[in-house]
Amino acid sequence: MDGDLSSSWYEKFIRGMNPPRVVIDNSCCPNATVIKVDSANKYGILLEVVQVLIDLNLIIKKAYISSDGGWFMDVFNVTDPEGKKIERQKQLDDIKDYIREGFSFVPSQSRSVDFAPSSLDHTSIELTGTDRPGLLSEVSAVLTDLKCNVVNAEVWTHNARTAAVMQVTDEGTGSAITDPQRLSKIKQLLCNVLKGNDRHRRAKTAVSMGITHKERRLHQLMFDDRDYEKSDEDHEAEHRRPKVTVVNWFDKDYSVVTVRCKDRPKLLFDTVCTLTDMQYVVFHGSVNAEGPEAFQVLSVIGTPKGKTLMKRYGTDCCMYVLNLITVKEYYIRHIDGSPANSEGERQRVVQCLEAAIERRVSEGVKLELSTGDRMGLLSDVTRIFREHGLIVTRAEVSTRDGKAVNTFYVRDAAGNTLDLKTLDDIRSEIGQTVLQVKGNSDDLKSPQESSTRFLLSGLFKSRSLYNLGLIRSYT
Repeated sequence: MDGDLSSSWYEKFIRGMNPPRVVIDNSCCPNATVIKVDSANKYGILLEVVQVLIDLNLIIKKAYISSDGGWFMDVFNVTDPEGKKIERQKQLDDIKDYIREGFSFVPSQSRSVDFAPSSLDHTSIELTGTDRPGLLSEVSAVLTDLKCNVVNAEVWTHNARTAAVMQVTDEGTGSAITDPQRLSKIKQLLCNVLKGNDRHRRAKTAVSMGITHKERRLHQLMFDDRDYEKSDEDHEAEHRRPKVTVVNWFDKDYSVVTVRCKDRPKLLFDTVCTLTDMQYVVFHGSVNAEGPEAFQVLSVIGTPKGKTLMKRYGTDCCMYVLNLITVKEYYIRHIDGSPANSEGERQRVVQCLEAAIERRVSEGVKLELSTGDRMGLLSDVTRIFREHGLIVTRAEVSTRDGKAVNTFYVRDAAGNTLDLKTLDDIRSEIGQTVLQVKGNSDDLKSPQESSTRFLLSGLFKSRSLYNLGLIRSYT
């Protein structure tokens, strides 16, 4: 015990004597801003830095990572969401400040089973359970009945599981809900909704303690809920999965993980989150996301004082690996100093990384809603989706200055391409200017009259929420 306290004190002392240094260079790369970060090393430091970058809405095009010995040195090539360099001096200064401040942030590891206010402004509710059509509609309806206004939320679904982090306020006061009896009632009713008719179904309702990062918590919640375990139906989509392999380099006690998949924002953050949850530590690495495919090479070292080494791989991804290694390597190691020794452990790493990548891959049509916020808005909108036979695969809900900006990814409950007429009917009910269709039109099929109509689908045909004055457009 004394040894652990002494070690912890020494690590804090070293970090205090060597504060993080952040250097931003706009001259050495023609198409990206280069951010260099170096500091005394500590567990989870890469996740903290990457988390700050994605929170600043920066796109990581390349990354070169090294945490050999007691020092951490990272280089990130980043752009804004439009692919442009960061030019404004104030924004560059903000990046430096946020990264330095981020080093004092410790990602929430709480697993509390009770409600508690996460701030004076709202109460943060965490949900995990089995996904089913209409679940988000049922959850938001219960919260509306309990006089809880959803001001921010993020909902993910993957492999028949769902997880949500929702920030709610009291309808009357507009602040956090603190009454223990009321919180207990909310928890019980939401658990009942998550379980549905199957009382043996796994479900959990909780509130994170302290600082909560929604996306970080969603990864933790789904990992804890074992969403990486594949069902029998998953074999149909095997060809669409990211390619992840794990091999051991026995001479140096490395486990080498290769990840190959289509590029998208936050890919590095998603994989680092899961590796951290699995207690693997990033040791060295190189990531290239500038082509049509992002490619990552990860190595796990089992010796505490391993050295940075080059290794050429005889895999089907050899060309990509060589291109990366000419710049930098990308390595990680297990926190206990051992590689993935068994085949079962290696397969678990593969499954967990596949799940981490797939959670944010949104299936279906992207819909954006922008209107004035009001009590029950989320309940009304998701109810209309449910009545038209749509399921929500992912949702982002935000409220700022009285305005609600919500994003939903929806698809047909039967897995078919979404009928354009159904979408037009939904937009008529909610308001054509309020609900906009974004993204790829390939997820839509030509207008045609469906042979099956839902019982409640005609209730609002002549009286939309927009026409009734319940929703107003913000343009």
